[in-house]
Amino acid sequence: MKMKNFDKNTIVCYKDNSCRAHEQEQALVIEEPLAIRVEGQPYAVVMRTPGNEIAHAAGFCLAEGLVDHPDDFATIGYCTEQDTNVVTATLNTERRKKVENLLERRGFVSQTSCGICGKELIKDLYQILTPNTDNTRITVDDAFAFADSLSENQHLYKKTHASHAVMVYNSKLELMSVGEDVGRHNALDKAIGEVFMAGNMVAANIGVLSSRISYELVQKAARAKLAVLVGMSRPTELAVQLGESMNMTLASVRKNRLLIFCGKKRFGI
Repeated sequence: MKMKNFDKNTIVCYKDNSCRAHEQEQALVIEEPLAIRVEGQPYAVVMRTPGNEIAHAAGFCLAEGLVDHPDDFATIGYCTEQDTNVVTATLNTERRKKVENLLERRGFVSQTSCGICGKELIKDLYQILTPNTDNTRITVDDAFAFADSLSENQHLYKKTHASHAVMVYNSKLELMSVGEDVGRHNALDKAIGEVFMAGNMVAANIGVLSSRISYELVQKAARAKLAVLVGMSRPTELAVQLGESMNMTLASVRKNRLLIFCGKKRFGI
């Protein structure tokens, strides 16, 4: 069943500083909760735009460190055919034993949702990450081309002007997946999850984000072994710190400007 990701409403519009108002129809992005259950227990509830729930949950589990490969899932799917607001995942026996501490020590509290806090939690997150060894090279022109392609692939944004998008590319600069959602974290999980469940994660190298590059997004990208993140807005200081420690390249594109914050060697600099 295809879920609606936007709805239409009538709004009042003032234009060009005019005192005259008119009514018009406007598409609004839909935001609903998605409950992710792991091993029969609630793990997280995220506010997201309906669509690509299985990929979303898979990408989320990868970011959390619960899985490393699609085969780590014993099952992943909807709780019922009708209820698309709950996705449940079970792990195979070997993986369940390997991540038992992750499932138990945090009481099923997400580590990569928006709003992580505390030095101890950040320290814990570093333990499930390893520095990137990929030698992908891109050019300045490639970065600007990514920005142009992003706007072309933001189909939900064109309707609502209220969603984020993420594109994942391989080293040949071939587009592998696109994720769109009201939340930038969700959009990244969806884009990564689609590639992950297809068994193609090893080929993925580059992520292009419509948003700023926050710490959580770098953490998710590092778990997916992406070497390059290009955002349409600048990264945070903590994101750059993590990017440097993970041997990643973080850059932002804004109109005719490219800013490289770390990993400049991938641009040949």
